Amino acid sequence: MENNGRITLRAMARELESAGVENPRGDVLRLAEYLTGMSSASLMARYDYDISACGWLPDMKKLVDRRRSREPLQYIIGSWEFYGDEYAVTPDTLIPRPETELLVDYGARRLRRGCRVADLCCGSGCIGIALARHAGVVCDSVDISSPALAVAEKNSRTLGVSDAVAFHRADVTDGESVSRALSGSYSMIFSNPPYVRRGELSALLPELSFEPSIALDGGVDGLDFYRGILDACGRYLEPFGEFVFEIGYDEADGVSEIASDRGYAAAFERDGGGFYRLAALRRADET
Repeated sequence: MENNGRITLRAMARELESAGVENPRGDVLRLAEYLTGMSSASLMARYDYDISACGWLPDMKKLVDRRRSREPLQYIIGSWEFYGDEYAVTPDTLIPRPETELLVDYGARRLRRGCRVADLCCGSGCIGIALARHAGVVCDSVDISSPALAVAEKNSRTLGVSDAVAFHRADVTDGESVSRALSGSYSMIFSNPPYVRRGELSALLPELSFEPSIALDGGVDGLDFYRGILDACGRYLEPFGEFVFEIGYDEADGVSEIASDRGYAAAFERDGGGFYRLAALRRADET
């Protein structure tokens, strides 16, 4: 609230800034857009208007309080954009992030329409659904979390690809469990698995404490799921097929070693910040 008693969106953004929120103005505008249905441009033009008489102010204060507690904006509004489409997200799923779009780009450049792919640790379903929508593939999506799978199935229906994406509950690091989810062979097997080192979880941004720890914890060295997936799922990769992983910004060497130990050659692609964030693994005798 301003000193003169006026309440403005700018003042709310200052509250978020004082709480350490990274993009306070953008978040306030997005919350107001979500609440009122007004466009971001229209709200920006009213950024310094007194909104103390607006009927939506009490609800806006509640949303700002939630964001000030560092609850992610995406969970507050219940959705987020990925690869040009809007996905439902809940605290049962990771929030889709720009670096994960690298995996969809990689597949869209190389996959034939109608081919089979798998998406392991699928969360909100965004990788498999985006590939079905934009590359015309058929996907088996797998996660150990039933609530996450419910969100992913909802997204597949909303985005019109429920006939192309099937969902299965399984532990992707357990061969017997995986055998009940995957069948035949796949041109590519994608995964954005948990890859945060266990000892680093407590040092993450406050927002990440709201995301499911099961989707973040990659074990002591952050690499458990790369080992587990290669061991459990390698037999489902067709000849000259590829595993396509998202990896942590400093994990290329570790993933390369894990791949080599299991007979795979690894190639890497960088994100916009210059870090290796995509690993593509092919059997070494097929490179």
